[in-house]
Parts: sequence; structure tokens; C-alpha cells
Amino acid sequence: MIVPSIDLMQGRAVQLRRGREFVLDGGDPMARLEEFAVAGEVAVVDLDAALDQGGGSNAGLIREMVRRAPCRVGGGIRDLDTARAWLDAGATRIMIGTAASPDFCGALPRERVIAAVDAERGQVVVEGWRTAAGTSVVDRIRALAPVAGGFLFTQVENEGAMGGFDLAAVAAAVRAAGDARLTAAGGITTAAEIAELDRIGADAQVGMALYTGRLPLGDAVAAPLAKPLDGNLWPTVVCDESGHTLGVVWSTRESLARAVTERQGIYWSRSRQALWVKGETSGNTQELVRVDLDCDRDALRFTVRQRGAGFCHLDRRSCWPSGFDLDDLARTIAERAARPEPGSGTAKLLADATLLAAKLQEEAEELGRASGRAEVVHEAADLLYLALVAVVRGGGTLADVVAELSRRRGAVTRRPMAAKAQETR
Repeated sequence: MIVPSIDLMQGRAVQLRRGREFVLDGGDPMARLEEFAVAGEVAVVDLDAALDQGGGSNAGLIREMVRRAPCRVGGGIRDLDTARAWLDAGATRIMIGTAASPDFCGALPRERVIAAVDAERGQVVVEGWRTAAGTSVVDRIRALAPVAGGFLFTQVENEGAMGGFDLAAVAAAVRAAGDARLTAAGGITTAAEIAELDRIGADAQVGMALYTGRLPLGDAVAAPLAKPLDGNLWPTVVCDESGHTLGVVWSTRESLARAVTERQGIYWSRSRQALWVKGETSGNTQELVRVDLDCDRDALRFTVRQRGAGFCHLDRRSCWPSGFDLDDLARTIAERAARPEPGSGTAKLLADATLLAAKLQEEAEELGRASGRAEVVHEAADLLYLALVAVVRGGGTLADVVAELSRRRGAVTRRPMAAKAQETR
């Protein structure tokens, strides 16, 4: 699979050759993140912090990036406090380079740790690729495999050069890593190379080839696909941001590449034997959020933001009937916000912040005092409804709330659950 990379210097996305020579300014990191996140997790590396040359860090920028999309974060993580702080901030995983040791990595959740093994011609280099560590890649990986859930193996001599890489060296590293997933970096430039890496059990971290346009992101995402039907078709499950299935369609490499480039729901119509842009005629458009391949690489999942009446040609949200849930409630509230109905209590709450605040406090207190299943359920329903009104009024969505809870679930530092002191008036 592809792992797009964003390297940061002084607040900009950059690309260096062999970690030393500046090659290009990749522009606004947030724009790059929006472009790359459709492929899944993005690697974000703070070069200023990693090189430690008085250039400071990009910590504030990265904190915002991990709130926008799934990011693995690296660069300058040399102590446990910093490592834990990034996990608390929402990094899906952290990449540890020079500081990686059995003791250091062992003090962190194994599944959240990627040990960065940077090497020149098979020998590990540390401290910004300036110092030889005196050990081989395979030995380094074997020593850290019990405490690292993943590895980033960078072939420094090939980094940023777009001249190919040593596949045999990656294969040896994969074998040494055991059950830890290995990501290869340095010199990867083609979809065929990504497919071969995936075949041997490795992901591909790519920067330069994406920035220069030599490797289109859509081609990179499609690279590992296998076992097509009718020669070039893959079943594609379409879901909303909450994971609810909207329907099943078909994709080709061409439709997938265009969907990723344009970040729309674009598929293959078997009846018309042509590309199909969802919503082009009905207005029920889709914004493509993410593409995932299944474990066998023979099916796709599109996660989309569905606009309009829904996905189904019968003007329903889904091709399958579903029961009422919090998503339906949140959408109803959003509709009231967009088109207020006379006499609607929801519209009244949306228009009156003072009333909404008072009702929230009232229902929270009632839930806190509730006892017994029926009463607790009743009061919880009241409070959930009002909380969603507040979310919609503030411009958020239920998906935003779930994403925030997901980040908090990943925190390794637990908050003390103590009541705040009440203000005196």
C-alpha cells in the first residue's frame, strides 16, 4: 500500500535528496494532507526537529494536521514525554529514529510504535543520517521487533533520487520484522514497484515521485489490486463517514485513478460501459474521503460524504433499509438548520444560544440524578439530542465528534476524572 509522505521545514512541505540537498518546495502542508489523505494514513516528518540545527520545530502545525487526517508522526522524538505527547495529540503512530531502543520502544504501546531504520548500503545511520551506528539493517530490526509494531526502512542512498531501490534488501528486512509491518522508503517511483512491495508484505512511503507528478496518487492506490472480474473490474462498497453501507458499485483502474484525483465518487457503469460520476445528473454528489483495499486486494471500499437525497437511485440514502440511529438524528437537525420549519423546537434551539445552553444544563443535571434503566435512558436521549443540536449549531458534524473520541481513545496519558470547581457568582 502507498503511504504518502509530507516532510516539513519552516512550515512548508519540502523534498530533500538523500536527506541533505533541497530539491523542491511542496507548498502548503495542509493542502498536501487533504490531497494525500484519500489514500489513508499519511507520514508527517518534522525535519527541523529531526535535524536539530536551531530551526525549531513544526509542532503546532503537526498538531493541527493530526486532527485533520490519520497521520504517523516522526522527527525529533527523542524522549518518552514527547512520544507520549504525540500519541495524546492524535498521531495514529509515531516514528522513532535515533532514540529507538528496546527500553525506549518497550515503554510505549507496541502497536503505535514504528522504528525508523535508516541505512546507507545496508548499514544503519542515525542523527539525521550523519552518523554510522555500526550495525546492519537486519540486526537492528531483529533487536527491535519484540517492541515495535512497525518499521520504516529508508534506503538513504536512494532517498529523493527517484532511481529505484534494492528490493532484495527490503525482502530481507520484511523477514526480519516478523509480524511487524514494514514500510519501505527511498527511490520508489512506480505503481509496479508498489505492487511488488505489497506482494512481499511491505508498504511504500513515497514523497518525491508524488510531488513531481511522476507517480499519480490514484495509480499508487490501485497498484496492489488483484484478481479483477471480467478482466478489469473490482467490486466497490460505498460507505458514509460513519461506516454505514450505501451501496455496491464497480471500479476500474481508470475510474479509481480519476476518483482519487478529483476526490469524487467516480465508478464504472456496466450498463453503459462508461465512467460514471455519481450525482452528475441527479445532484446527489459524493465527496471522496478515503479509499481502502480489502485484505485480499480484490475489493475496494470508498468512504464518501454523500450529498443530496442519498446514494440509491430511488432517492434513498442507502440501497438497503436501515433502522434509525444517531446519524439520522444529526441529519434531521442539520436539515432544520438549513430549512427552519415554523413551530419547530429544534429550529428554536438552533436560533437561541441562551435557551440551548439552559436546556443542556437542565438535562445534564436530570441525567446525573436519574436512577433506574427507564429514567436513565429517557434522560440520556434528551441530552444526546441537545448535544447534537449544539454540534450542528457550532458547525460540526457527528463524524467530527466520533473522530475526536477516536483521538482521545488513542491517548496514552489518562485524564484525572475530577469535578471542576464551581464558579461563584
